[in-house]
Amino acid sequence: MNGAELKATLQAGGRVFGTMITHGRNPRWVDALGGIGLDYVVIDTEHGPRSRAELADYLVAFGNSGVVPIMRIPIPDSHYVTMALDAGAQGILAPYCETVAEVKEVIGAAKWRPLKGEAVRRLMDTGEHVSDASRAYLEQRNRNTVAIIGIESVVAVNNLEEILKVPGIDGIFVGPNDMSISLGYPDQYDRPEYQETVKRVIDTSEAHGIPTLVHHQTADLSAYWVSQGARFVLHTTDRRTLTEAYRRDFAALREVAAGN
Repeated sequence: MNGAELKATLQAGGRVFGTMITHGRNPRWVDALGGIGLDYVVIDTEHGPRSRAELADYLVAFGNSGVVPIMRIPIPDSHYVTMALDAGAQGILAPYCETVAEVKEVIGAAKWRPLKGEAVRRLMDTGEHVSDASRAYLEQRNRNTVAIIGIESVVAVNNLEEILKVPGIDGIFVGPNDMSISLGYPDQYDRPEYQETVKRVIDTSEAHGIPTLVHHQTADLSAYWVSQGARFVLHTTDRRTLTEAYRRDFAALREVAAGN
């Protein structure tokens, strides 16, 4: 699967499945990621410390994996968008967007790279292209690019209808930790205030034909949000999966050893 195929699956009403890479750095890990049924991964550079060169080598390894690499950039800024795509990402996740202006900057950089300055601002504001030739060239060049917007606060939810009018958004991301803090109930994911807010994000986005990612760490929570309409399924992290698998297996081994 590539970025264009991932978008086509979602646009047809389907689901895609992925995880977040918070610790993986070595390109040799990509072989393992390519063999477990993932459609995409989100590589975290908002909270994860990685160099540009390190990221570029890691992203190159995804080329023949069949897994679409999407980078969570540090802030919603056009410079970080283009750095991620230039390094080889097939998509970006821009965290904590709250305004239409922020979203336009991100989408302009993601979908119309390398157009810059007044030309891309005019395009995002009015839809006016430099020329038909430039439009066709840029559409082809950026055909695989997936653009995901992070809606992670009460302010962002209240602005969501206007944000969704910006053309070019391929997904809406909900960060549960940030959202729950913004609501005043940190990490209380069973609170009705949290559940109602996230459901509102999913339903509002789907009404615009845009799928939602709700990034939870447990299978039960992820499954719940799939049942509530999340189609861009983002489940757990590489670190948590590795930790939980080792913990589970060695707990079982110690139990057997204790009985012998």
